[in-house]
Amino acid sequence: MDALAALTTRVSPAALDTPGPSAAALETILQAAVAAPDHGRMKPWRFILIEGTAREKFGALLAQSLQRREPAAPAGKLEAERKKALRAPLIIVVAAAVQPNQKVPEIEQVVAVGAAAQNILVAAHALGFGGFWRTGANAYDVAMKRALGLAETDAIVGFLYLGTTKTPGPMRQGDTTSVTRRWAG
Repeated sequence: MDALAALTTRVSPAALDTPGPSAAALETILQAAVAAPDHGRMKPWRFILIEGTAREKFGALLAQSLQRREPAAPAGKLEAERKKALRAPLIIVVAAAVQPNQKVPEIEQVVAVGAAAQNILVAAHALGFGGFWRTGANAYDVAMKRALGLAETDAIVGFLYLGTTKTPGPMRQGDTTSVTRRWAG
């Protein structure tokens, strides 16, 4: 698939299934990630791969995070949160490890990590896989960050779920007119 086709046809699937990317495909996907724009070559991205039985442990972390936020959460809601970790055969936690740098502000480092996350999704799509990006309260939970081996100051930019598309998502209309204007000075 050519680059423009990958960029313009990628959508978030409604459901994913096995198989996930092979080791070789995953290496290609991660190579695309680190090719993202990176002012100052800071390499602020961190990728944590969660697959196999580690997904069940991650599901327990998700449920614990919910229970910290909502101590009275019913068992069914906690179980639904736990099952989120099983939505795909591979979850990539994408985080920004921002470093002090006078020439490269924090926002530029976080945006670079966002670009790396986008590259992951587009590369996965180009290789025939589906993927979707989630954040939510779990991304801001300090205990979650610690459990994943991240520093409290690191920013979880997203939880990327990758696998084989089971149920496609709806195609988007490429309407650029409502968000584009020319500036004449």
